[in-house]
Amino acid sequence: MDNCLFCKIARGEIPSRKVFEDEDVFAFHDINPARPLHILVIPKRHITSLATIADTDTLVLGRILAVANQLASENGSPDGFRVIINTGRIGQQEVQHLHAHIVGGPEPVGPMLKRV
Repeated sequence: MDNCLFCKIARGEIPSRKVFEDEDVFAFHDINPARPLHILVIPKRHITSLATIADTDTLVLGRILAVANQLASENGSPDGFRVIINTGRIGQQEVQHLHAHIVGGPEPVGPMLKRV
């Protein structure tokens, strides 16, 4: 998609603090980090969200998770981390391009959700 923020970042049209790139995925530091480690991993090919994936997206989804593990260990969270993929309005997805937040650091990230 020509006007997608994350597509533009992956193409190098918008600067980012890149930490990883291969032919399928691109990873960069979040501009407003919520934790000491906060990296976004995106597919280079535009996929709107988990709600719109197809069977042909299986390999890139697996690649995102494999890269998440590698980057967490290499960037200060070898003892664990959290992967968050917000999806759609209810999931509070802010950018309409599939992306995984890799969050961690030296301290536990806290509870996953508040109990209701």
